[in-house]
Amino acid sequence: ASAAISRYVGLNNTLNATALSAIGTRYVCLLNSTELEAIEPSSLRLASLNPSACSQDTKNTLYEKAKKAFSGQHVFPAYYELILPYLEGAPGEDLKALSQANVNMNISTFVSLRRDSLMSLTPAEVQGLLGLNLPDLAKWQYRSPVREWIQVQKQSQLEQLHIGLTGGTQEGYINLITPKFPAPSSAPGGAMAMALHLLPALLLSSLMMSILS
Repeated sequence: ASAAISRYVGLNNTLNATALSAIGTRYVCLLNSTELEAIEPSSLRLASLNPSACSQDTKNTLYEKAKKAFSGQHVFPAYYELILPYLEGAPGEDLKALSQANVNMNISTFVSLRRDSLMSLTPAEVQGLLGLNLPDLAKWQYRSPVREWIQVQKQSQLEQLHIGLTGGTQEGYINLITPKFPAPSSAPGGAMAMALHLLPALLLSSLMMSILS
């Protein structure tokens, strides 16, 4: 399949809707970077693809293609439904914009988002994305990637979600640093230090006794 696709593109054919329909979800992950760039964004309007099993680079590229393909559709939830199969390649700023659109993202989609994009979201933005599905976030709080996301959030902001999330960073605590003192010297070393300290006095006393005698 990979050889056939490469041959097709090598003959200066574009990956239009007909070609993408033939490739389908089964083989879309075989496309290399050159072949992905050959995809006409408009063809994604007619092709049904799901790149969830592909590499992150493939997801990222297909998301940008899909974004261009559906950019003329500004009505929600229609746009969200069209872009949904490609969201695993969405950058953080696009997810932040979606959080303002009441899309009610389900938790399975949320935990499949690009890791760096997910980690950039604030609790308020996550609430905006999940909407009615926000309570499902609590079921994932001890599992990756939600666990890692919680750990970098302020606990006070997590509590504002009112779903019982714990494990965020605490505020208002003072870190006390215990000063480090030199370890006490051992007995032989201590005795040597004491002898060196008393040596001038001993020499002076010996000298005086010598003169008096």
